[in-house]
Amino acid sequence: MDIFQPIQLLADWAVYGVFHLTPKTHLAESLNFFIYDSIKIFLLLLVINYFMASVRYYLPTEKIRDFLTKRKWYGLDYLLASSFGVITPFCSCSSIPLFVGFLSAGIPLGVTLAFLITSPLINEASIAIFIGLFGFKITIMYVLSGVAIGMAAGMVLGKMGLEKEIDDNLKMIIKKSKDKTQQLLKREKESLKKLLIQFWHEGWGLTRKIFTYVLIGVGLGAIIHGYVPIGFFEQYLKNGNLWSVPLAAILAVPLYSNAVGVIPIMEALVDKGVPFGTALAFMMATVGLSLPEALILKRAMKNKLLIIFFLVVTLGIIFIGYLFNTLL
Repeated sequence: MDIFQPIQLLADWAVYGVFHLTPKTHLAESLNFFIYDSIKIFLLLLVINYFMASVRYYLPTEKIRDFLTKRKWYGLDYLLASSFGVITPFCSCSSIPLFVGFLSAGIPLGVTLAFLITSPLINEASIAIFIGLFGFKITIMYVLSGVAIGMAAGMVLGKMGLEKEIDDNLKMIIKKSKDKTQQLLKREKESLKKLLIQFWHEGWGLTRKIFTYVLIGVGLGAIIHGYVPIGFFEQYLKNGNLWSVPLAAILAVPLYSNAVGVIPIMEALVDKGVPFGTALAFMMATVGLSLPEALILKRAMKNKLLIIFFLVVTLGIIFIGYLFNTLL
């Protein structure tokens, strides 16, 4: 059962019942997309930021951070973060609230980026669709490649010491949130009601700071979703030359979709003669390297980190594309 189905019904009612738009038109598709994703991400932001505020109160986050950073995990922490990304059914923009929540809880940047990269690329629904369309062997390769990209990119970014490239405003919000939590921890007897109110203020404050960028990003994604024709991309990807894989990744950047939504497009590209690795690179770049995601991440990252993040993930996706084209 899709837990977001009520939001989709609300979006359908608004678009077709209130505005009386004709189904399947560009405007209707764009507006439906915008309403659905805006409400969904807003609710996710509230719930996740509220949850992380409570985590900071009840769990010793400093010890958790030390546990992850001061032991030689040999990549296990990145594997755990990437694996957690697999079991979270979010698109790239929906994963960002968890990414911000992890940062606010003191989890290392590289580990949080491993989650952020893997989460939109793979989820349970996309695995099921992959099995039905391409079989078990290719599905296993797809899952392993997505986890590998998250781990490798997270490790590289984590080793580069880019923590100072987190947006100053976000760091200030996180610091204030932690200071408030520490003040609460010093009080021996704090009522549950006051704690719940405090968690709400922390979660709402962070959500309010980020959501403007969410609306801008989703708005851009809605326009692209409704008005960019798929046939435009097919004509440039059908030729299996050396440049087709990086071209697929570049052409996919302006798009915005989750893995479930773009896998049928990937299947259509393969049916039309696009090499599998090229189509996979297009699919991964669509869900993991979108312009709407960049606009939202701009609220959490400075330009240097944002550019390096996209560059590293792009190179990983291109490598996977070439690998699949060679193996298949």
